[in-house]
Amino acid sequence: MTTTLPLSKRGSLTLPPEMRRRMGLDKLPNPLVLVEERDGGLFLQAAVAMPVRDLPKEQIEAWISRDEADMKAFNAAKPAKKG
Repeated sequence: MTTTLPLSKRGSLTLPPEMRRRMGLDKLPNPLVLVEERDGGLFLQAAVAMPVRDLPKEQIEAWISRDEADMKAFNAAKPAKKG
C-alpha cells in the first residue's frame, strides 16, 4: 500500500488511523516507530521501548558476543598503519 502524507514544517507526519491499526500502534500506550533510511527512502516499523532490566540476560550476552565478534572482524580487516 502506498500513501501520500503531508509533512509539517517541523518534520512531523501523521499516520492515518487505518495504518496505525494495521501496525498495531493503536493498542500501545506510548507507540514508537523505528525509521530506517533505505535506498533513498524511509522504512517505518512499529517499535517497543523496554527497560534493559526486563531483557533476558541471555539476550544481552548474545548481543555482546555478536558485537565483540563484529569488532574483532573489523579490526582484523583494517589495513596496518604506515609508520
